[in-house]
Amino acid sequence: MRREILKLLEANANTSPETIAEKTGLAVDEIVSEIENMKSEGIICGSSAIINWDKADKTTVTALIEVKVTPQRGDGFDKIARRIYLNDEVRAVFLMSGGYDLCVMVEGKDIKDVSLFVSDKLARINDVISTATHFVLKNYKDHGIIMDEQKDEVERMSILI
Repeated sequence: MRREILKLLEANANTSPETIAEKTGLAVDEIVSEIENMKSEGIICGSSAIINWDKADKTTVTALIEVKVTPQRGDGFDKIARRIYLNDEVRAVFLMSGGYDLCVMVEGKDIKDVSLFVSDKLARINDVISTATHFVLKNYKDHGIIMDEQKDEVERMSILI
C-alpha cells in the first residue's frame, strides 16, 4: 500500500487523496492517515515542483562537484557531509562509490559564485582532499521529467532507396 501511494506522489506531489484512493482501491481517510504517518516517520520529506528553468529565464548556474575526503573515525562521511550540506549554495549531497566520495550539487548566481564556494568554503574543510567541478550546460531530464523541447517528436531513421 505505501509503495503505491509513494509512487503516485513521486510522479505528482499534487495528487489528491481522492485520486490516490481511486487508483489504489483504498479509502480516502486511510490514504490521508497513511500520508500523515509517512510524513511523521520521515519517509515523505517534502514536495516540490520540477521546473524547467531554461524556459523560465533562470539566471543561476548549477555545478556538480566531486569531492574526495578523509572519513572521520566514528563518524565516517556523515560529519563532513553535514558541514557541506549546511551551506545555502548546496542543493544536494550524495555519498558515492568510485573515485570520489561525495557528489555535491551547488547553485550560484554565476560561475564565479560557484568557484568562490569551492575555494572559500569547500576546500577549507580539513578532511577535503580534492574536488572536481563540473558545470551543468543543459538539463535534458530531471526526476524522470523530460525537459528537452523535442520530447514529443519521434526520431525516425530515413530509408534511402
